Amino acid sequence: MIKVDEKGFYGKFGGAYIPEMLHPNIEELRDNYEQIVATAEFQEEFQSLLRDFVGRPTPLYFAKRMSEKYGAKIYFKREDLCHTGAHKVNNTVGQIILAKKLGKKRIIAETGAGQHGVATATVCALMGMECTIYMGALDIQRQRPNVERMRILGAKVVPATSGSQTLKDATNEAMRQWINNPVDTHYIIGSVVGPHPYPEMVARFQSVISEEIKKQLLEKEGTENPDILIACVGGGSNAAGTFFHYYNVPEVRLVAAEAAGLGISSGKSAATTALGTPGILHGSKTLLMQTEDGQVVEPHSISAGLDYPGIGPVHAHLFDIGRAEFVAVEDEDAMKAGIELSRMEGIIPAIETAHAVHALNMIAYKKDDIIVINLSGRGDKDLDTYIKWGGY
Repeated sequence: MIKVDEKGFYGKFGGAYIPEMLHPNIEELRDNYEQIVATAEFQEEFQSLLRDFVGRPTPLYFAKRMSEKYGAKIYFKREDLCHTGAHKVNNTVGQIILAKKLGKKRIIAETGAGQHGVATATVCALMGMECTIYMGALDIQRQRPNVERMRILGAKVVPATSGSQTLKDATNEAMRQWINNPVDTHYIIGSVVGPHPYPEMVARFQSVISEEIKKQLLEKEGTENPDILIACVGGGSNAAGTFFHYYNVPEVRLVAAEAAGLGISSGKSAATTALGTPGILHGSKTLLMQTEDGQVVEPHSISAGLDYPGIGPVHAHLFDIGRAEFVAVEDEDAMKAGIELSRMEGIIPAIETAHAVHALNMIAYKKDDIIVINLSGRGDKDLDTYIKWGGY
């Protein structure tokens, strides 16, 4: 049975490895989160906003032309049609309601591709709360449209200029800020990473994805279970949401697509399961890319949202016990897959999602297998990257 234990562990991964100064923040969350989320009042507000603000349920779309090409029944779960353009808003809606119930006045967050930043700025505007987003200086350059969206929504965007100036460094900055402002501030972590209870909490808010897949597949195919589920993994929130209701359904294959960057052995990669070892990253024990003396190795991916040196502890556990298959997709192959989806189905995907699309070329499956790919976000934010790549 795959589930988190009372200390926040999935098998040997998880927990809360945090400095003493963060304990009050984490204890407050841990002591109150489950009880608040279980109330009828919370659920009514959460479900109402998912329906009327986010636009759920998102469609489960049968990709006819790609199905013919690949010889399987390929469906896309259209998280790109969520308000703000990606799955990230499912989690920020849940966490902003929680923050409000905890009496917080100010929100901080980290972001890589900018989608979590936009989703956080969006719910802060909705609730009238002050919002500060930490973003790697490099990511600010390559995700400029999302930076301007955050600013239009009233958020302050603070560049992280240390290290590789990407998601890891933005997370470091956000955690420092939280330590310094524990009483009035809630930190909305955007992925299934960080100290317990964040990985489980984010997965739970994202589990609406797999909950809807089950209902929609039953309606379309007469079964709740696909043969294969595919999602991309950086930290892994969209994958956790896609896999959540299928963790303990062994007949459903779970496939996670990581970013191989310029190649697994190139020194420019973010393929954590291929290159990582157990260690502590951002408050939890997980698999991460690190040197022999425990220094984090800088990741690389053409996709800002997969440019992270670790994975969430739930994914480390799924890899460790062999429950999920992990494939490493190189930059070039992801870009080609993004163009293929655009031209065959009229959907321009986020480059993160394009990694999951290319996984179709890396796994074995039978004719007419039902394959569901989580289309985690739309490609508007990546137009500059597509243009610079130019392979179309």
